Amino acid sequence: MNRTGSLYIEKTSFIHNLNGAVKLLLLICWTVFIFLFMDLRVFLSMIIIGFILLKMAQIPFKKIKTLIWFVVIFTIFNSIFLLLITPEYGSELAGTYSTFFEIGNLNITYETLFFSLTLSLKYLSILPITLLFLFTTHPSEFASSLNKIGIPYKVAYAVNIALRYIPDVTDEMKNIINAQEARGVCFNKKDAGIFKRLKNYVTILIPLLISSLNRVEIVSNAMDLRGFGRYKKRTWYHQKTFSIIDFLFLMISFGMIIVGIYLKNTLLKNFWYPF
Repeated sequence: MNRTGSLYIEKTSFIHNLNGAVKLLLLICWTVFIFLFMDLRVFLSMIIIGFILLKMAQIPFKKIKTLIWFVVIFTIFNSIFLLLITPEYGSELAGTYSTFFEIGNLNITYETLFFSLTLSLKYLSILPITLLFLFTTHPSEFASSLNKIGIPYKVAYAVNIALRYIPDVTDEMKNIINAQEARGVCFNKKDAGIFKRLKNYVTILIPLLISSLNRVEIVSNAMDLRGFGRYKKRTWYHQKTFSIIDFLFLMISFGMIIVGIYLKNTLLKNFWYPF
């Protein structure tokens, strides 16, 4: 995370130069397209396209690998719960029944196993475009993008300011922890057990809350003094005009929805099970 409080990485790729509103609409259209289907072939294709776009955006893999691993592990656990809770749901969708694993009343079928894999890839296929948006969009441009698609600028600015103050709150928390350690409160695993350390972390909540509220009051007063909210519309410092490439990506985004609806109604109507 950089000093702007976001995951934004400064680069000069054409994806960085795209308008933030275009990238947000691309993310929305990509997500809608994914959720139209239950087809592993579609999800694999979108994952490959997504990672090609990430490569073109020059995002270093070491910057995104933690998020990727987190989502992958979460998806694996989600699939395990799905198998345990609805062990025969895939068979209902596929119309066939082939036992893979049986313990007592629990009978997991090959169809449900394939359904879990398909569902996992469905979630993972949204990950590359989400990373692309987060790592290539400046937070101020992100706020203006929200405003440009119709979200009130007060809400957009609230999101923007929340992102900006994350590093400040983190620094304040570190200062409070250092102050508490100077008073003999243990936060290191070498000095105390996990339950003792968890209990000690409670001692930083109140000072952190008071400090954050003071910061909110200062910012609120500063915004009032500058007349924030007086007008129905406002301008943004980080706001780009649409270029030819922006219009091209807008056409691709809306075209994706049209193609998705067509494929859903003709070729890829149901859950795809090839066996």
